[in-house]
Amino acid sequence: MPDPEKALLMIDIQNDFCPGGALAVVEGDQIVARVNALQNDFSVRVLTQDWHPGNHASFAANQPGHDPYSMIDMPYGPQVLWPTHCVQGTSGAAFHADLQTDTADLIIRKGFRAEIDSYSAFFENDHKTPTGLDGYLRERGVKKLVMVGLATDFCVRFSAVDAAKLGYDVTVLEGACRAIDLEGSLAAARADMQDHGVKLAE
Repeated sequence: MPDPEKALLMIDIQNDFCPGGALAVVEGDQIVARVNALQNDFSVRVLTQDWHPGNHASFAANQPGHDPYSMIDMPYGPQVLWPTHCVQGTSGAAFHADLQTDTADLIIRKGFRAEIDSYSAFFENDHKTPTGLDGYLRERGVKKLVMVGLATDFCVRFSAVDAAKLGYDVTVLEGACRAIDLEGSLAAARADMQDHGVKLAE
């Protein structure tokens, strides 16, 4: 029987983060089969879904004079400006067609506030505004988290670090993740996760 205190957190396995998408992660689609297989080993399964309005402040298209992947200062800190992606209701925001979603207990949508981005499954990028996931997991008695998804160096990283700060035992399965690796961001993410006690496994 699966451990009732352990949950699988499947992060942003959406069309726009897979090959052909607006913010494609190399080989992003190649994790889907393993993620599907992993679900059988968990009694608590949670999906996250990037879910932006079209006027989102983190889109370079909404910041005149700024290019995608450039940095800008927001009231909550530095922000990468992204290509327009995962716009609410579009095919790009939909989960990958091969991803098994019917078994998920919960889908957490994040990034829906136009004025602030949200990498973490637990908090917006101000590191204060909660998504509600922590409360849900505690109500379910979850103490251990295994994380998979896209991308290792952004949404997986920040979700893992926040979960560790909240007191969860966190493992990231790197073989079931893929990274953007923007100017060394993967190495920085791995170091950050390990510094916070996150276990990295294959």
